[in-house]
Amino acid sequence: MGIKIFKKYRKQRDTTTIKSQKIAKVKDSTVNEAVERESHYLKVTTIAAGILAIRNVYSPLALPLHFISVSLIIYIVTPALKRGEKLIRQKKSGNDLLVSTSAFLCLATNQLFTLSIGYCWYFWGSKLIAKTQNHSKKMLNNIFEQHSKTVWLLKDNVEIEVPLETLNINEIVVVNTGEVVPIDGIVTAGMALIDQQALTGESQPAEKEIGDEVFASTVIITGKIYVKIEKTGKETTVSKIGQILNRAVVKTDTQTRGENWADSIALPILGLTTFTLMTVGYFGATAVVTSGFGSSIRMLAPLGVLNHINLATQQGILIKDGRALEKLSHVDTILFDKTGTLTIEQPEIAQIIVCDGYQEDEVLKYAATAENKLTHPIAKAIINKATESKLTLPTIDHSKYQMGYGVTVTLEDKLIHVGSIRFMATERMTLPAKIEEAIMISHNEGNSLVIVAVNHQIIGAIELQASIRPEVKQMVKTLRQFGIKHIAIVSGDHEQPTKKLANSLDMDSYFYEVLPENKAQIVEQLQQEGKVVCFVGDGINDAIAMKKADVSISLKGASSIATDIAPIVLMNNGLSHLCQLFDISRSLNTTLRNALKIAITPNIITIICVFILHFGRLEGIVLDAIGLSIGIVNAKKFPKHRKSSVNKSP
Repeated sequence: MGIKIFKKYRKQRDTTTIKSQKIAKVKDSTVNEAVERESHYLKVTTIAAGILAIRNVYSPLALPLHFISVSLIIYIVTPALKRGEKLIRQKKSGNDLLVSTSAFLCLATNQLFTLSIGYCWYFWGSKLIAKTQNHSKKMLNNIFEQHSKTVWLLKDNVEIEVPLETLNINEIVVVNTGEVVPIDGIVTAGMALIDQQALTGESQPAEKEIGDEVFASTVIITGKIYVKIEKTGKETTVSKIGQILNRAVVKTDTQTRGENWADSIALPILGLTTFTLMTVGYFGATAVVTSGFGSSIRMLAPLGVLNHINLATQQGILIKDGRALEKLSHVDTILFDKTGTLTIEQPEIAQIIVCDGYQEDEVLKYAATAENKLTHPIAKAIINKATESKLTLPTIDHSKYQMGYGVTVTLEDKLIHVGSIRFMATERMTLPAKIEEAIMISHNEGNSLVIVAVNHQIIGAIELQASIRPEVKQMVKTLRQFGIKHIAIVSGDHEQPTKKLANSLDMDSYFYEVLPENKAQIVEQLQQEGKVVCFVGDGINDAIAMKKADVSISLKGASSIATDIAPIVLMNNGLSHLCQLFDISRSLNTTLRNALKIAITPNIITIICVFILHFGRLEGIVLDAIGLSIGIVNAKKFPKHRKSSVNKSP
């Protein structure tokens, strides 16, 4: 029923917009200032170009119009001339030297109209790029903008409507079907299906009940919950995501290489300009000197990165640094931390060991009856197994839980103990030989045992093993299709369980009994062998290895993104989106390579045509404009994702 409501809600959500208050607004003041600056210079250059056009057709006002236009153009080109002068004083060359030389050459040869048109194109392109970047930032923000201005607060057992900004920590808010969760907090009462896709990328709603954590900007599909406030406003997870996205590094290694290349060819282009000036004339020389491509790559590359960060965010992947996303497509080795990354917190039952005179269902029933009211992972695993076995659990008369030991319950005339070996020892129970043997075997396998006793007699044990994430096997196969040559496990566990897991997942190698500080040494060793290493983990003890790796990915999820050192975070606490991430990375690299080609090609054509067809600066401007338009379209291209089971929610 809940799923049907969810699907109906999703359909409505596609056609309607929820009125919202921007709690997690991404304020990119730099981009806004860039739009205003480029708009200002575009207006001035347009006026200058208009005045020059009038001057050319209306001679009586030619002289005053000339002085006005020259003044405007000098105002426009002064920043470029200053940058060029600075390079000369520093005895350096670069793209800015070409720009300033072009401006000086146009002024010296009275190519004022050509100069104004060239700057009109430049500022128009810069404004368009800045606006597109601004739009991309807003799109990132819009993913999370779903707050109403008021919320329902529970006060003295009465629900009252109050402004969102008046909420305080530890107060209780009430969220009903169709409403947006306004804060981060813990469910204290009720149950609900919640759409978390905007935050985690999960396609199916998550069921939340007492004790579960909920996040701001997620939506109640069905149900009603009471939530104790833990974070509000700028402290919420969604707001911190906005802050991180605002600080995201959008400059990539490809852009840096392109800029360095553009700077390195500045002197050869100046030499070619001198040759052109002597052989073709100053019209051709002006076209040649402006054929550096540094400005184009500086505009197009960040745009492509922003658009791909936007796409990743919609898939529940948080990208903090565009360089990491770019480098991911070059990765040939992936190291997975074992515990918490390839496995999940809740274990599963490997087997049930029984003593003479008892059946597996009896041992399981006693254990599940004792653990029935508990919520820790081991209890959930035992109760789930009992549910699968369709066992009916009786009501217990008395229960006593001792953390770290186990639970004691009274059932009619029976006293049941369920817990650790230490618990049984404190209760002065003797372990049967069969159980002692099982303890040794399970220890070697890296598993644990829960002992079950009735009336101080041990009747059996339940062996628990780590649960492998359901998406992992398919994910490994898909990663190999992406060209990943080496996939390995790094674990602090014993050899036997690590080897067993590696073999079951068809891993290339495994590292066992690895201390936290030694994980980084493994990364460094692989890098020295020429491998490009990606480390995927979720624990604090992975921090050193994550810093050392070429790329690091965290599964910590939404609750810790503010302190997570990894440049890429999978927000759904799972690996289901890892292959999508590689898809997006490949697409970004294709986009960046194309951007570099698009930036270079018009300038090469211009130089060739200067000598063959006697092109001038105006013809070069037309080619640049065409290249810029193609570049913007290229930057907005997105990959077609592979459809595989790894992308489906388990």
